[in-house]
Amino acid sequence: MSVTLFGVIAVSFMMIMYAMESRGRHFVALFAVGCALSSTYGFLSGAWPFGVVEGVWTFIALQRWRSTK
Repeated sequence: MSVTLFGVIAVSFMMIMYAMESRGRHFVALFAVGCALSSTYGFLSGAWPFGVVEGVWTFIALQRWRSTK
């Protein structure tokens, strides 16, 4: 149950930060944090493909954060 709750919070946080990215660069960084949390959830829940994909999104979001001003 606690892993599921962590996953719900992580994915919800990630989606909210994605929706708010246009408000500033720091939301892009927070989206990357959300992706990393979602990736962690994927691995903890045994859904390793989800964990890998979210890990890739973490990297992409960090690259976008680095390129924004």
